[in-house]
Formats: sequence, C-alpha cells, structure tokens
Amino acid sequence: MVTVEFLGPITREPMQIEAKRLEEVAKRLKEEAVIREWLPKCAVAVNDTMVSDLNTPLKDGDKISILPPVCGG
Repeated sequence: MVTVEFLGPITREPMQIEAKRLEEVAKRLKEEAVIREWLPKCAVAVNDTMVSDLNTPLKDGDKISILPPVCGG
C-alpha cells in the first residue's frame, strides 16, 4: 500500500492506495472530482523525488506527494 498526500490548497486528507505503478494512483485519483481538477496542474513526487513517468514502479510504504503550483515572493 502507498500513501498519497496532498499539499497546499488541495483540501483532502492523505489516502492509502494499493498500487504497483504511478499510473494506478493517477487512475484512482481521477475518480474524485476535488482532486481531478488539480491533477493537470500538479507536480508529483515519489519519496520526495520528482517524477513525471506514469510507469514509475511503486512498492509498499512509498509516499506520493501531489504538489500544486504556488505563487509567492
């Protein structure tokens, strides 16, 4: 099982998902309207390393962070 955490303005508690690849996580997240609208704008990290390949393999205990864009100065 992997943990998915949502940072910044995404108002969702962390969730646990059974997944072997990042693609499976993306498919599950697209099922929730609140998250689905954010996904095209977000970066993704697996265990604090930025990734962009949906074929990224996952193992039990991995942490996936969904990182929305931010503004600041």
